[in-house]
Amino acid sequence: MLKPWLLIGVITFVVALGANVLRPRDIKWFRRLQRPRWLTFEKLIPMIWTIVFICGAWSAYIVWKQNPGAPQTWTLMGAYLLLELITVAYSPVTLWTHSLKAGTAIGGAGALWGLIVAIWVSQISIWATVLLIPYLLWSPAGTYITWKMDRLN
Repeated sequence: MLKPWLLIGVITFVVALGANVLRPRDIKWFRRLQRPRWLTFEKLIPMIWTIVFICGAWSAYIVWKQNPGAPQTWTLMGAYLLLELITVAYSPVTLWTHSLKAGTAIGGAGALWGLIVAIWVSQISIWATVLLIPYLLWSPAGTYITWKMDRLN
């Protein structure tokens, strides 16, 4: 049987791969979009999201360790999974629909759900909550970038 940390990590990795289900023509569309002048760190965004996902998986593992297999723990694992699915949906939905408005809506939904999960997790473990801070900071920032790009395009 897989160790819980490994299972959580594998699930996180497999779901994150869903962000790469993109068509070349959609990537071409996205690359042609105007960006805000201050967006000088765009090449770092994949690394930022990698850190965010690692922290989220680590947070989920801490929650799991607190009360493994309990109904509330399983529900929280579902909440973490839903958060990752919302987050990963951003790229395919935005690029397939060629709609930055859709991306802004998904980003906003992820930021809101992330806040709800963090509040919920704070009742279980402060460290698990601290590990969600990168998501709580970056998700609204990414949503704001998408919103600004929508205004420019």
